[in-house]
Amino acid sequence: MKKNIFMYLFLFTALFVLFQFMNAKKAKESYDAKIEKLQFQLKSQDSLAAIKIDSLVDINLDLTYFSLESNEDAASYFEEMGYNPNKLALTISDKIIGENAPGKDNPIVPYAGMEGHMAINKVRLLNHKWIIADFTDGVYWGELFITYEVREDGVVDFEVERSFLYPRN
Repeated sequence: MKKNIFMYLFLFTALFVLFQFMNAKKAKESYDAKIEKLQFQLKSQDSLAAIKIDSLVDINLDLTYFSLESNEDAASYFEEMGYNPNKLALTISDKIIGENAPGKDNPIVPYAGMEGHMAINKVRLLNHKWIIADFTDGVYWGELFITYEVREDGVVDFEVERSFLYPRN
């Protein structure tokens, strides 16, 4: 009788181990399939991210095409004069925006403020001679095309070539 109990116990244990082995094998195959699927999704997302990064770089290059920072000839023009182009660009931008005064129109803007005082918001140096600027009085807004020259003594002369005031809708 003891022999039969051990034999049944051994047989039951063998069947239990076999069941656990088969169950673990199916679980492993299921996990492997999930891992492969997730790895494929990750690779496709990485390739999409790389494409997006490449397209963002292209967009950034397009947007900075007309800027002093990306214009080698304009930068070398200022370097030959003994100026650091990046510092000079900041100085010129600060000078234009610095003309904004509380309670007064910016003297560079050729329009009088109708709903407030005209102030320049944003300035972009296109090259070593041209600037575009955005201005507003809070309701009306427009843009300026400015030519500038840096003299030998470091003084910057501005001249508004063209300006445009958007119509109010």
